[in-house]
Amino acid sequence: MDIKEAIKERHSVRQYKDIPLSDTERERLGMLIEQCNDESCLRMQLICDDPECFDTFLAHYGKFSNAKNYIAMVGNKALPDLDERCGYYGQKVVLEAQMMGLNTCWVAGTYGKGKCKANLQADEKIVCVIAIGHGENSGNKHKSKPVEKLCSVPEADMPAWFKNGVKAAMMAPTALNQQKFMIALDGDEAVITTKGGPMTKIDLGIVKCNFEAASGHVCS
Repeated sequence: MDIKEAIKERHSVRQYKDIPLSDTERERLGMLIEQCNDESCLRMQLICDDPECFDTFLAHYGKFSNAKNYIAMVGNKALPDLDERCGYYGQKVVLEAQMMGLNTCWVAGTYGKGKCKANLQADEKIVCVIAIGHGENSGNKHKSKPVEKLCSVPEADMPAWFKNGVKAAMMAPTALNQQKFMIALDGDEAVITTKGGPMTKIDLGIVKCNFEAASGHVCS
C-alpha cells in the first residue's frame, strides 16, 4: 500500500480487537513519532495498554470499544499554530499506521482528558488523541461535500497535481465531518484555509497533510 492508497483506505475505526500492538509495531510507530516531534517541536506520545483513557460516558456514547492504545498530541501552549501542527503531523502517523495494517480514529472530545497518561510539562497541553490498534473492521467511507463547495477552482481548470491533492483533501477526516475548509490556487501554489469553528484548525492540518501527500506539492 502506498500513501495514496492509504489515504483512500483509511477510515475512522472505534471498535478494536483485544490484540496488543506488537513490539515491531510499537518500534515503527515510536520511530516515526520521534521524527515528527523533531520536525514539529511537538511532544506526541504513544501510550499503549491503557483502557482508562476511553473509559468514559462520552467514549461509550461514541461507541468506542477495546480502545487501549492511543497517540497523545501534546505541544507547547505558546505555539500559535499548535492545533494545525498537531493535525498535520498526527495525520502523517495515521497514514503510516494505515500502511502498517493498523486502524485509527481522531478523538478530540470523547475521551477522558484527565485520564490520559501523557506526560505533560508545565507549558504544555493535550490537544487531542488518536486511537490506534487492530480494528474490528476497516471503518466506513464518509460522505463528502461536492468539490465546488470545497474548492474555488473549477475542475476543468485544475492542474493534475492540484486535482490529486483536492481529491485527497476531500477524503480527510474532519470534526463531525463538517469539512469547513476551502482550497484555492494562487499561481502554482495551493492555499487551504479554514472557515472557523471548533477543532477546525486541527482539521486544517489534517487536510493539508493529505493534500501534500497526494499532490507532491507543499501548500500554505
